[in-house]
Amino acid sequence: MGFLLAIDQGTTGTTSLLIDAKTLKVIDKEKCDYRQIYPKPSWVEHDLEDIWKSVATSVTAILVRQKTDLKKIEGIGITNQRETTCAYDKKGNPLYHAIVWQDRRTSEFCEKNSSDYQNICRKKTGLPLDPYFSGTKMRWFLDNVPKIKVAAEKNDLCLSTVDTFLLYRLSAGKSYSTEPSNASRTMLMNLETFNWDDELIKFFGLSKSFLPEIKESFTHFGETKDVGFLPDGIPVLSILGDQQAALFGQACVNEGDIKCTYGTGAFLLLNTGSKLIHSQTGLLTTAAYSFRGQKAYALEGSAYIAGAAVQWLRDNLKSIKSSPEVEALAHEVKDLSQMENVLFLPFFTGIGTPYWNSHAKAAIVGLTRDTHNGHIARACLEGIALSVNDSVSSFKKDFTHLNDIRVDGGAAANDLLMQIQANFSQKTILRPQVIDTTAFGVAIGCLVGKGEVGIQDMGRYWKLEKELHPEKNSYYPQKKSLWDETIKRLYL
Repeated sequence: MGFLLAIDQGTTGTTSLLIDAKTLKVIDKEKCDYRQIYPKPSWVEHDLEDIWKSVATSVTAILVRQKTDLKKIEGIGITNQRETTCAYDKKGNPLYHAIVWQDRRTSEFCEKNSSDYQNICRKKTGLPLDPYFSGTKMRWFLDNVPKIKVAAEKNDLCLSTVDTFLLYRLSAGKSYSTEPSNASRTMLMNLETFNWDDELIKFFGLSKSFLPEIKESFTHFGETKDVGFLPDGIPVLSILGDQQAALFGQACVNEGDIKCTYGTGAFLLLNTGSKLIHSQTGLLTTAAYSFRGQKAYALEGSAYIAGAAVQWLRDNLKSIKSSPEVEALAHEVKDLSQMENVLFLPFFTGIGTPYWNSHAKAAIVGLTRDTHNGHIARACLEGIALSVNDSVSSFKKDFTHLNDIRVDGGAAANDLLMQIQANFSQKTILRPQVIDTTAFGVAIGCLVGKGEVGIQDMGRYWKLEKELHPEKNSYYPQKKSLWDETIKRLYL
């Protein structure tokens, strides 16, 4: 038996999976959480050594538990939190904490330079100028961290997303590469060429020498060397940003295929194939993946808060003891007429698609004396679904044909949330048997990188677990109208 090792480096922890290379059955998995660092309000950081330790710990745990013959590991796939930005020297030593995708410290830069960016850069990147993306974070590093400025002057600086940092560490500094799904989130890659763009790099005051080489998504990126917990010589064959990995793992390889991942936030990707579409409705245009000279594109919708809203109910309001309990609490609402005016607006870190208001704050409105925890729990689930539906509505305007929505991530296990989503979006929801689709995507990507599996063969590995069909009820379009009106009144 041969094995594939999938490393899923996420926002709150790293999950490693050991997968049978022939059947693609998940043999074992281990998650290792790490610190979230909040130096100031709206600042979010990760210690790169914490991230690396979480990789080592999670990989070691499954290999020891399974008594794995390390020589039988045929390849490694890496998927990662995308826009989180790393600064380290050429020995792989961190020069500062990583700035996390949720971080808003560069809001002032974005506001000051928005019109110039719109004129010069927007069409090349498919992205708005927003603190979410990596380019402004790289600029902040150079402007504010003396150690990084000195490293830049000495030509000893690496600026990258997390995938590249892990690859660099795994290969003892021999491989300094990324691929389009991650590079397209930096605001430095030209979507037409899938290469770094000199004009974009100049706009952010950076140097191409700081950046990794962009390779295709499924290829030989390098081999393990001097890692300690893995033998030398295991090839890294697949790298994708987490949302594109989920798209791939969901077998969304045809035009019109959609996936939604419910994690800390909720992220939707619509595969547009070889068509590079510039959204007219506030969606992002992004790279899906590239292979053998073929470029695949996607439209993306982003809701910054999804599962994190349920965590807020648990940790701040103490209305539930664990996140799964929210479903039973929300089911206590038997009469939807009691919910007509109650809205949970989960904008704790601003609004993403389609409004892009980084200053928005969360709110619960429409409360009366008889409002109880069940109503707030139900409103929380509706707020998540309505945030997601804003992206679905934009998809419908930008693209002619949409398939059913394939869902994954922790909150996708919540049947009530998925039914609410089907009802607001009026699309069938498909939940697969394997909901670790990010790791699953890069595991299959290893086989694509080896030439053993074709991209169009993906469908045979995808298995349905549950299908939820939209219900017709006047409550949902009325609630959607109230949602739209409230957002315009409070945030626009």
